[in-house]
Amino acid sequence: MASGNSAAISHVGKIRSNNQDSGYAGNRLFMVADGMGGHAGGDVASAIALKRIIEADVPYETAAEAELALQEAITAANGELADTVFEHPELTGMGTTVDAIVVVGDEIALAHIGDSRIYLYRDGELSQITVDHTFVQRLVDSGRITAEEAMVHPRRSVLMRVLGDVDSAPEIDTQVLMTHPGDRWLICSDGLSGVIDNDSIKKALAEEIPAQQVAQKLVKDSLDHGAPDNVTVVIYDVGAEPTPAATSPVVVGSAAKPLAFESNEPRRTGLLPSLRLHSGRATPSGPSHFESAAEDYYDELIEEDARRAKRRRLTWLVGSIVIALAIILAVLLAYAWTQTRFYVGSDTNTVVIYQGIQQDVGPISLSHRYEDTGVPLSLLSTYDRQQIEGTISAESLKDAKDIVSRLRTTAGGTE
Repeated sequence: MASGNSAAISHVGKIRSNNQDSGYAGNRLFMVADGMGGHAGGDVASAIALKRIIEADVPYETAAEAELALQEAITAANGELADTVFEHPELTGMGTTVDAIVVVGDEIALAHIGDSRIYLYRDGELSQITVDHTFVQRLVDSGRITAEEAMVHPRRSVLMRVLGDVDSAPEIDTQVLMTHPGDRWLICSDGLSGVIDNDSIKKALAEEIPAQQVAQKLVKDSLDHGAPDNVTVVIYDVGAEPTPAATSPVVVGSAAKPLAFESNEPRRTGLLPSLRLHSGRATPSGPSHFESAAEDYYDELIEEDARRAKRRRLTWLVGSIVIALAIILAVLLAYAWTQTRFYVGSDTNTVVIYQGIQQDVGPISLSHRYEDTGVPLSLLSTYDRQQIEGTISAESLKDAKDIVSRLRTTAGGTE
């Protein structure tokens, strides 16, 4: 048995009517399967896959041997799914993701297909070990979009690889990694990773509490954020003392219940066989995944994404122009208003009427000399001269000229 503490929890979420996820925390093997195929297909797919794959939870001499056994078990599970669809045509189109690790000494063998994920928390850092087999991940890998854009992309739920009744030899990612005492491994469905960001996952995994409590906290975080999809979490702590509850294998989710092969309502299946839509926000009664096409559909999606990006750039450009024009119009209107204002001031030796307001915007002055009245500052009383040097605001040009007229009178001049 692997040295460490583990936990497995699965929750239906707040929107789905049934749980299509399955999870397992065993002696050496830990895995999550996220099913797809509608109301009565995804749960069957994940359960069949898990029950076949956990047969690989046996001792191994080397991690390489475990890696090969894990790949063979997943391929065999894929065959069982195809056989089940042949016997139950109403399940056509069902499939499942699979993420699993097998612990062998200080190494693990890892297998991955779909968009469930495996994370490693080590020495205060969180690493995503697997790469999603999704359409948007291909766009990210090809540099077409950023990782941030992928999180909100309308095609983010389209899966490129899953187990199911389509491909008799699915491409499965496998690898062998070293593991250290204190490592905390997380396997989860996208009901967690699609709702909770990496910083929140890291914060939960960093807590020095047993694996069961960490799993409960992560599921609660997903529920607190609406949990639009089933959420399944499996934790394995390397080198930790097992709790009594963690000494026996644990099966959670749909695999923990008897298989049900009948659907109570018509179910939409895909028309095209190579991609699947794994939607975490579908309505409870609708299908959770959509099977779609071959390479031509992938090309169509690329073209559609390019058209969408072009429309987005055009919208941004038009929006920027509109905003720029609005700003320019606002500036012109504001400047026009300033030119309706006047004030009386001085220019070295005489009284001057200025048009505008006594402010500058950077190097731009919002006022200019309107009229030099010719009234000498030297003939004004001390009080009037101080007022003029400090400027006197006027409501209008007439008001400004009235002020100048008064100054001429007090200075002994004529109008």
